[in-house]
Order: sequence, then structure tokens, then C-alpha cells
Amino acid sequence: MRKTGGPTVSVLRARASTLRGEAPEENDNEIRNCSVFMVAVTSQFDFLSEEYATLFAGSNATAFQHPIWLDAIYNKLVAPLNVEPLIMTVRGAANGDLKMVLPLLRRKYLGLRTIEFADLGVSDYVAPVASQATIDAIAADPFTCRRIKTLMQPFDMLRIRKLQSSSEAIRKVLGGTVCSELPMSAYAVPLGSDFATWRVNSISASYRKELDKKSRQLHRKGKVVFDCASDVETIKATLLKMQEYRRGRFESGDLLQDQVFFDFYLDVAIRGRSTLARFYPVLMDGAPIAGAMALAHKGSLLVILTGFDHDNYKNQSLGSLIFEMVANHGIGVGDRVLDFTIGDEPYKILFGSQKSPIYQIFGSGSMAGAIAGAAVHSPWVKRVAQRFVK
Repeated sequence: MRKTGGPTVSVLRARASTLRGEAPEENDNEIRNCSVFMVAVTSQFDFLSEEYATLFAGSNATAFQHPIWLDAIYNKLVAPLNVEPLIMTVRGAANGDLKMVLPLLRRKYLGLRTIEFADLGVSDYVAPVASQATIDAIAADPFTCRRIKTLMQPFDMLRIRKLQSSSEAIRKVLGGTVCSELPMSAYAVPLGSDFATWRVNSISASYRKELDKKSRQLHRKGKVVFDCASDVETIKATLLKMQEYRRGRFESGDLLQDQVFFDFYLDVAIRGRSTLARFYPVLMDGAPIAGAMALAHKGSLLVILTGFDHDNYKNQSLGSLIFEMVANHGIGVGDRVLDFTIGDEPYKILFGSQKSPIYQIFGSGSMAGAIAGAAVHSPWVKRVAQRFVK
């Protein structure tokens, strides 16, 4: 088993107390007598270790906390984006077994020191990596909750976005004071065991007719092949084409155009191709005209990237046909849910997906952070702040 790096628990406790102008706290033996948990923070953690794999497998975490995904975030994105890793671990005091991991980051927004989950724009859902029983036990232990918040210091604002649950226990564990819904939602649809049946139950008759027409048009153009690729060269070639096809099509910018993020997605696609990631190229006479990348986790298939040749196939609804192809493959391999993840794009409703809320947790570590939080959650303060800025 590989070992995690970083300062010792006792050093971190003394450091956190010093930052607040307090005397260093009691030693580790005394700490163990106060709680059944030991909390530590580190800048390095081996997400590919056996102990994390075991923890993740028994947790309520999502595909975006998978060992490969988080390993890629911390090793491919953190340094180039100039953010500071802040990885919190909670272990059993009796035997040191890993009970929970909080994969966090510290970064600055408008001068405010902000703590958030390891998201960096690529993750759609965040979650503590622990079982629900462990989360509840930690939430019920005020000493451990205080230790977690203390070891986060120094910070101004805690901002945890993209939670699938408004759980009071998660809020307590993270030290948040406010939990609210985000203005965006997530969308997913059950798949069932038969593609034809799913299609009838999930897609309207008129849209099925439209998709059938588009499919016939597409196949008249040449030999169409859809596959779940496992070889590295096909994955890389398809991702390059997806990058090309997405260029200029997104008003707010496309992460795939940034080489740092391109390398991140390619790394996950290649390393995770037999476990986490699925890569779906669509070929026309042997050349890629579209592609999709998805993550598979506990029966859910989460579509995270698509790209298609809009210029040459704009009348064939390639984007929608890709989702049908992905759903068909998912049903064939036993997936139970097709998850379109976060975003209120209208096309998701066309495939029978159901809307579900996404939450954020806010907390403060300083007066500046508390003021910023008030601005975030109060429409009146927002208006005053906007006038002041103007």
C-alpha cells in the first residue's frame, strides 16, 4: 500500500492554532481520548492506493471522486491552474483505517481565500468520500467537525458547489452555515433492459419519427460505425476531432480547447478505459465525424463530453443520434441510468430525463468571507454591492 505525504497531524494542529494566535493544542494521544476519529490535512495523497480504492467502493461518492479522476485532477490540473491542494483525511483513532477523504482546494477569488471541492470546472458532482454511516457519525461528533474546520484555516470563504444532496450531515461535516439550491439542475433518465422499450417510454412518438428520419439520412451518406473504443490511438484521434468540432461553438469558452484540460480528459479516457471511462467514436467511411466521452459508475452512465461535425451533418441531428447510440450501448452492457449531468439544455427533456436539484454549501472563516457570503445569498446586498462597484 502506498503512503500519503504531507505534514503530520500533530504538526498541522499546532500550525492551525498558531495561525489563529492560539497556543498549540494537546498531543495526539490526548486527542485520541476526545474522539474516535483523527483528522489530518495534506497537499499530497495517493488516490490510486488500495486504501482509497476500498474507501471509494464503499462510499456514496460519485464518478467524479473515482481514484483515476481525482488523481488526474491533482496531477494534471492543480499546478497549471495555480491552485493549492487541500486534502482532508479522517481516520479511525483506534487503528488508523481511512474513514473519509475530502478532496479540497484552496484558491483566491477577488482576494478572498476560498476553499472548494476539487472541481476546477470538470466535475459535475461533488461528495465527501465516505459511507453515509461515517458521514452521519462525523456530523454527530462536534470535536471532529471543529477539527476539520480548524485544519482548513486560514480561509475566508468555504464554497462547496454541485452537491446532489442537501444533507444536514454533510453541511455539518464541512462546516457550512448555509445550504441552498443552485440555479442549474441535473438531468437523468432510467434505461431499463430493452432499448426499443426504453425508446418508446422515454422519447415522444413525434421525436422518434424525427430521429428515425435523421438516421436514415445519415446512413445514406456512407458506412456509419458506432463503437466503444478501447485502443489509445482511436481515443486520441477522436478526442482531437471532438476538439476541432467544438471550436467556436460555445459562448463561454470550451475547456477542451485548452491544452491543459485536453490532456486531462485524454489521460482519464486512456487510463480509465477499462474501468471508469467510455469513449464512443462515430465513424463515417472510417473517419471520425462525432464522439462522446462518458463515465460509468455503479450502474450510471454519465455523458460528460460530446463533439460532432456540425458543418457537414447539421441536418442529421448528430448530437441527438449520439445519445441514442450511447443509450443503446449502455442498456446492452447493463447500465441502469443515463445521466446527462448538470445543465438546463432543452434537448435533455427530449430523452425523458427528469430534473433534480443541485445544492451548494457556504461557510465563512473570516469577517471578509462572511460579508462576501451575505452578498452571495442576499438579493438586497447584491444590488448594493453592484451599485458600489459601479
